[in-house]
Amino acid sequence: MKSHFVATQFRVLIRSVATALDVLPLGSIDLSCEIKELVELVAKQARKAKLEVDPDDESAMNRVILILNQFENSLECMDSNERELLLLSSLIGFMSYNRGALFETSEYHRDTDQTDGKCNLETLSCLSLEDFRCPISLELMIDPVTVSTGQTYDRPSIQKWLKSGNLLCPKTGEKLTNTELVPNSTLRKLIHQFCADNGISLAKSRKKNHFTMEQMSRKTRRLFEIRLLAKSNIFNRSRLVESGTVPPLLELLDSTNPSIQEHAIAALLKLSKHSIGKKAIIENGGLSSILSVLKKGLKLESRQIAAATIFYLSSVHEYRKLIGGTPNAIPALVELIKEGTACGKKNAVVAIFGLLLYHANRHRVLEAETIPLLADILASSNKDELISDSLAVLSTLSESVEGSIAILQTPALPRVIGLLRSSIPRAGKEYCVSILLSLCIKCGIDVVAVLAKDPSLITLLYSLLTDGTFHASKKACSLIKILHKFQETSSSGLTTSAVPQERGCEVGSQVSEVELKIFRVGGPGPHVRERRCGRDRTKLSFVEGYRILVNMF
Repeated sequence: MKSHFVATQFRVLIRSVATALDVLPLGSIDLSCEIKELVELVAKQARKAKLEVDPDDESAMNRVILILNQFENSLECMDSNERELLLLSSLIGFMSYNRGALFETSEYHRDTDQTDGKCNLETLSCLSLEDFRCPISLELMIDPVTVSTGQTYDRPSIQKWLKSGNLLCPKTGEKLTNTELVPNSTLRKLIHQFCADNGISLAKSRKKNHFTMEQMSRKTRRLFEIRLLAKSNIFNRSRLVESGTVPPLLELLDSTNPSIQEHAIAALLKLSKHSIGKKAIIENGGLSSILSVLKKGLKLESRQIAAATIFYLSSVHEYRKLIGGTPNAIPALVELIKEGTACGKKNAVVAIFGLLLYHANRHRVLEAETIPLLADILASSNKDELISDSLAVLSTLSESVEGSIAILQTPALPRVIGLLRSSIPRAGKEYCVSILLSLCIKCGIDVVAVLAKDPSLITLLYSLLTDGTFHASKKACSLIKILHKFQETSSSGLTTSAVPQERGCEVGSQVSEVELKIFRVGGPGPHVRERRCGRDRTKLSFVEGYRILVNMF
């Protein structure tokens, strides 16, 4: 029954082979004469080959379609006994079921199966249009009901079936124990949601609904093909951008159809990976449309894809400044961290990290109260990549005094120490050490006192000297030096600070009270004086610390 589809697939394959052999530079390849002749023969045959459906197959298909069309029309059996009527009714139900099975739209399923493995956000994404068709009428079910065998039908269709005197299940052929029709409210909600997502009005006739769905499916399919082309390779992205694909895609971001909006933003994500794609998006005013999808997209998946698009756009220095200066851009990413899935949280976190590379964006991220959410991720997430990305953002924010104080006002410090003991990737542990070192330098003796109370921390830092990267080893050396110096001054009764501080910091008279405040209250010690420091001075302190380590070893 699908002979035309199979023939078309073979025809496309043969044409592809012919094209590949035509452009193959045989003259520049060291091959024997026999092989070259064979290749030329295959290329010649591929150019001339014509695949057509066998006449016998087409004739058989037409006969089956004719029979099915006859059964689709209302057949009535007059002056027949009850047994013949039951058999005829069963045959009609069986043929109706076969019609749905034989003409299942393979291309539709193929498209929905290739949505990048990200269609598990909602139950609807696991279903297709065929799941909502009545097995009797093959139309969209408006009022689905369940019979005693557990099968679901549209109420008007099954009522008409029962009124004809048939007491067998049309789909399974089992005898119905009763004629009670139980409303399937769950399936009805799914159908209503499906219709709302695809712009289908249930008040219209079924024929009109079917036409609307087919029309919407064609438009969505074209968008999906653009999405796949942009995903495949960098050459396709370049050609799509040069052919002017970006402006129409940006216009479709305002669509009221969730599927169209999702495919449009997904295609823009793939195009944003190319340098000219980023430029085309910004020059066509696409940033505001992408941020609109990020903030109030019709589907959560669309919002998450928009966050990933922001990440790729932020790889350009000028665009980091533009995005960070746009009102509600960073708050929208923070909101996605609250509401998104693990994938959505990761997209939002890496987008924020990209924006942090522009120094002026750091205070905007702090004002959006990002740090408490990152601290929650460290405690609740089991995704190593998400944890490492969150640690990277915290590490960048901890480079400023305000960021370090904000981190200490959350339960992040004990969680960072705990992650250092865990089996997270090496990059995550390097970020942990970087955070601890920055907290010691920015907030002084109070934080050092807390870290010195943990005897296992020194052992973990020594392990990074041999197992960590070059940068991790240098940071671990700096932190080990600070902790050793603090222990020496504490044992000798000196009050001189052991930390190469960037701002004044007095030693508290009661370390246990300071530790209690940091771990339980989440704030800095009571004797920390707050003073703003410049970027140049921060770099100088790290350089000075590294110079001291080189002299020591």
